[in-house]
Amino acid sequence: MMKRYEKYKNSGVEWIGEIPEGWEIRKFGSVSYMKGRIGWQGLKQSEFTKNKNDPFLITGMNFHDGKIRWNEVYHITEDRYDEASEIQLYDGDVLFTKDGTIGKLLFVNKIPYPHKASLNSHLLVLRPLYNEYYPRYLYYQLQGLPFKHHVELTKTGTTFFGITQEAMGHYKVILPSLNNQAVIANYLDRKTAEIDELIAQKERLLELYEEEKTAIINQAVTQGINPDVKLKDSGIDWLGKIPENWEVKPLKMATKIIRGKFGHRPRNDPDFYDGEYPFIQTGDVAGAGKYIKQFHQTLNEQGFAISQEFPINTLVMTIAANIGDLAILSFKACFPDSIVGFYPLHRNSSEFLYYLFSSMKTEFLRVSTNNTQLNINIDRISPLKIPVPSLTEQTAIVQHIETETARINTKITKTKKIISLQKEYRTALISEVVTGKIRVTEERLS
Repeated sequence: MMKRYEKYKNSGVEWIGEIPEGWEIRKFGSVSYMKGRIGWQGLKQSEFTKNKNDPFLITGMNFHDGKIRWNEVYHITEDRYDEASEIQLYDGDVLFTKDGTIGKLLFVNKIPYPHKASLNSHLLVLRPLYNEYYPRYLYYQLQGLPFKHHVELTKTGTTFFGITQEAMGHYKVILPSLNNQAVIANYLDRKTAEIDELIAQKERLLELYEEEKTAIINQAVTQGINPDVKLKDSGIDWLGKIPENWEVKPLKMATKIIRGKFGHRPRNDPDFYDGEYPFIQTGDVAGAGKYIKQFHQTLNEQGFAISQEFPINTLVMTIAANIGDLAILSFKACFPDSIVGFYPLHRNSSEFLYYLFSSMKTEFLRVSTNNTQLNINIDRISPLKIPVPSLTEQTAIVQHIETETARINTKITKTKKIISLQKEYRTALISEVVTGKIRVTEERLS
C-alpha cells in the first residue's frame, strides 16, 4: 500500500481536494512565464530553408510520445527566428499545444547543437518565474487529471477548440517545496519510463499485427485469392503483375471523385452550425473504422449552402496533413475541403475500393505536395491507375479479407485495451503523486 503524508489541508479547489500541509496552491500565471507567437503571419515558402543548421520551427505535429523527432522538424531563416525573441526556446522549456489538440506536452530536454529553435502559433512556451518550480515537475503537473479538468472547463470553440493564455494563467498549480518537486520529478521519471516501456512493447506487437493484416490485404487486392490464376503485367510500377482477366483503369473512370467544400473562414463560425445536415471532419474519418455510422456536428441551411454533400456508400479519404485515412459513408453527409469522396461507378464495390486504397497509401503520398504540411488534390488523384476485377470477384475478395483478418482484429482490440489501461494508470499515478495523495520519499538525486 502506498504511503500518505502525515497531515493534509483543504486545497480550496474541488477537483484537487486535500493536499499535504506545507504545499501551496498558486495561480499558474503568477509563477510561470507563458509566451506564444502574437500577430504572427504564416510562413512563406521562401522562409523555409533546407539548410539543416538553420533554426528549427517546432509544431505540435513534431511531438511523438513526449519527444521530438528532430529530423522531421522544418528549418526557417535566421531573420524569421530573430523576429520573436520571446518564444526562442531553451533546454528545460516546457511546450504546450493551446489549440487544436489541446494539451500535448513536451519537455525540451536538449536542442541539438548547434541549433536554435522557435515555435509556431499553436504552441506556448512555459518556464518558471523566480525559480518557484522545476520545469520537469511542471511537465508532470500538467499531465495530471486536475489540469485536464481545468482544460475541459475553460476551453473555447465549437469545431476548433483552444485555451487562452488567460485561462492557463488562472489554473491553480500545486507547489510543494523545490526539494519535494525534484523528488517527485525523479520518481515519476523512473515510474513513467517503466510504464512507457510496457506500452511500447504492446505497440510493437500492434505493429506486427498490422503488418500481418496489410500483407493479407495487399495480396488479395493486387493478385486476387486464386493462387493458380495466370498473371499479366499491369503496366503500373507500384502494382506489378495482376490476374489476366482484371482490367486497369484510372481512378476517374472507376469512381466519381467529389471534393469536399467549406469556403467560410473562420470554420468554427457558429452561424453555420446546428441544423439538420450531418457534417464530418477529418478526425471523424480517422476514428470511424471501416464505416462512418455517426456524426457529432451538423450544418444549418447557411452552412449546407457552402459545403458539399456526399451520397451514401461514398468512400471518403483525408487529403491534408494525415493523408489516406479512409471510411465508407453510411448516410448522406457534408464534408470540408480536406476530404475527397469516391463514389463507385460501373459495378464497382466501395468495400473493395476501401481495401485497395488502404494498400495504396504510399502511392497517394508519392503524388502529394509538401509545403508546410502534406496535401493532395483531385488533379493528382484522378489519373492514378488501379486494378479492377469483376464485381463478383471484388465481393469474394472482400469476404476473404474479412474472414482472414477477423482473428487478427480480435488480437488488436485486446492489445489496444491493454494499452489504454496502461495509459490510464500512468495518468492516475501522476495525478496521485503531484496532488500529494501518494507520498514519494526517495532521496533527491544530484
